[in-house]
Amino acid sequence: MDQAGHQGPSHPQRRRVLRLERLRRERLARRERQGKVELVLDAGDRSGKLVAALEHAGKCFGEQVVVRDFSCRVQRGDKIGIIGPNGAGKTTLLRLILGELLPDTGKVELGTKVQVAYFDQFRSQLDEQATLIDVISPGSDFVEIANQRKHVISYLGDFLFAPQRARSQVSSLSGGERNRLLLARLFARPANVLVLDEPTNDLDIETLELLEELLQDYTGTLFLVSHDRAFIDNVVTQTIAAEGNGIWREYAGGYQDWADYQAARRREESSTMESISKRGDLRPAEIARPSQPKASASKLSWKEAKELAELPQRIAALEAEQKRIGERLADPALYQAPLQAARELSARLREIDEQLLALLDRWEALES
Repeated sequence: MDQAGHQGPSHPQRRRVLRLERLRRERLARRERQGKVELVLDAGDRSGKLVAALEHAGKCFGEQVVVRDFSCRVQRGDKIGIIGPNGAGKTTLLRLILGELLPDTGKVELGTKVQVAYFDQFRSQLDEQATLIDVISPGSDFVEIANQRKHVISYLGDFLFAPQRARSQVSSLSGGERNRLLLARLFARPANVLVLDEPTNDLDIETLELLEELLQDYTGTLFLVSHDRAFIDNVVTQTIAAEGNGIWREYAGGYQDWADYQAARRREESSTMESISKRGDLRPAEIARPSQPKASASKLSWKEAKELAELPQRIAALEAEQKRIGERLADPALYQAPLQAARELSARLREIDEQLLALLDRWEALES
């Protein structure tokens, strides 16, 4: 307990936080090393350490460029959040990384022994008449988790199912119980790469906390597509973010690290524009992209120039609301009332995330 009487994080939670911080530092160091050398596959990578290596990969559909000149290296144990507005091409990027789509340009090399499991594929595969035991371990009383045998009833207990529920039919489960059963089935599969596309949709708080804990302890490679900013921050070691026009960039850390980087970049651009303005007394539309000739900036209409000038205030207002909602969601008192308020706040947080990404895309489009 701290001086204010609030209980701090438990020892396991603290260990997970420290481990995630260490993994993010290691990921940042690895990116810096890779920035200085060519991506070369060694024998160790080929034997299973490497999941995928992309070099200047690109993918188009007709005239639409979805992935442009993207390079990255995914290793075993990486937990990657993929963020971007709807329609940015997150699923296409994932399929490219996992070798399910061939690149139009550049190359993609896959590691060996890669076994992929998709959370979504399990959502529609529950037999309503099957028992929980049959769903998890058909024909056997044991499951093998991380090379260790575990009784299926004990395993179901890890997912908050009482022993007497083990022989219940799927049709008797509530929505929250059904989602927990899906997670139990997913983690019982011999996969070393998990792909979770918006896994937090329809999850109650209890199941959400369980999933977060499972992913923090997961030793394989994770790809997480989500608009849930807090969930990404608590789980991933790095993020790949859509930056408009088919451009994707990789950042060490979670959503907040990416947002902090974007804010710092905007402050730097603002400082540069202010400095140029003082030297040349230029109009805002002319200094929006100082590295471009004036003729390029002059293509902005009056309406576009006004929109560009207002974008920083709009983004700042959304970020302030985002912070307030985050603080409310972190307050335990919120969850002592009916959960509808928490759900509405979480939904609004997802809306803000999409709006911020859209505004950043618009900012980049106007500046270019």
